[in-house]
Amino acid sequence: MPCEELLEIENSRRQLNIGIPAEYAPCEDRVSLTPETVDVLVRHGHIVTVEKYAGKGANYTDLKYSEAGACIAERSEVYRADIIFKINPPTIEEIEMMKKRQLVFSYLNKYQLTKEYIRKLAAKHITAIAFENIRDKFGCHPLVRIICEIAGNVSLQIASEYLCKQSGGRGIMLGGISGVTPAEIVIIGSDKAAEFAARSALALGAFVRVFDNSVDNLQRLQGNLGIRLYTSVIYPQALTDALATADAVIATANIETYQYKNIISEEMVMQMKPGAVIVDLSINNGGCCETSEIRTLAAPTVIKHGVVHYCASNITSRVPRTTSMAISNILLNMILKMGQQGSLTIWLKTDADMRNGVYMYNGTITNSYIGNLFNIPYQDIHLLMAAF
Repeated sequence: MPCEELLEIENSRRQLNIGIPAEYAPCEDRVSLTPETVDVLVRHGHIVTVEKYAGKGANYTDLKYSEAGACIAERSEVYRADIIFKINPPTIEEIEMMKKRQLVFSYLNKYQLTKEYIRKLAAKHITAIAFENIRDKFGCHPLVRIICEIAGNVSLQIASEYLCKQSGGRGIMLGGISGVTPAEIVIIGSDKAAEFAARSALALGAFVRVFDNSVDNLQRLQGNLGIRLYTSVIYPQALTDALATADAVIATANIETYQYKNIISEEMVMQMKPGAVIVDLSINNGGCCETSEIRTLAAPTVIKHGVVHYCASNITSRVPRTTSMAISNILLNMILKMGQQGSLTIWLKTDADMRNGVYMYNGTITNSYIGNLFNIPYQDIHLLMAAF
């Protein structure tokens, strides 16, 4: 009779060669992988090369990375790695330093894309994965979600700072104390950033109003917060009345999903209190406010009609260490899973959620938005993987 026999199963695990370059974009202090994550990767047998001073902005020293097992190297050496992890998309200069058929992870920032950038990546047959398009098993975008969570919390810190007299604000405290009317906060949007902004504002004792075009989203927001609060569909007159008494406005809504070109018009801003603050978290997507101007952390504000507009495009870089740790925590499991699969192709074939993040595969555009934007032929990544 046939008998069972124990046979050795070949391990498909693969040693990954990972490069972490420094970020040279203005006011960018975040780093994609922290020393704690590097330590885990090295213990799993992977090679990590970190550019000198890559973690300086987040207060991570080269010594800390070295003690975690990373190799500290010059910029050109880092770009010889098989896999690159960045925060910002690679610049044209950085693409020139890449080798062919490299794998690159970064945020895409699709509103700042150029045709030259796409052509340079394609010429190197790069496989590029956008952080913001990666999904988890629940269909959520974890790297967008964590950034929104941080941005929502930070927005209240910013509003509090700029409401102070020394920052040009009304000279009031963001919150409420006994015997004093609480500050009024208007939140436009109902995404994760809006939710965590509302949590922070309510915890401080502020009076909060939330506006959004979706009743379902407003119901979900109230359910997540666990309390009843003022909510309203965006009617121009109702919003105008709320803004007229608001001390701070947190705008998180993506205008692509709304029927208005500018949710907050210039006329609405003109009726706001002198010294009130608008924190426009949607500035990367065009902004919610007609009077907003995209700024940097070096000069994040502009004052129009007596209202302080905070419009920095990379707001989470105000807290680069926290943000770096949050991003790194999410990336760690993805990297370990990639190493266990043995090859990129197998990994993408078996992980449909990760495939969603691929916008270029071996030089072929796989993202319909990019293809249509620049009139470049593109292919569906799911069909490409099915061919292997």
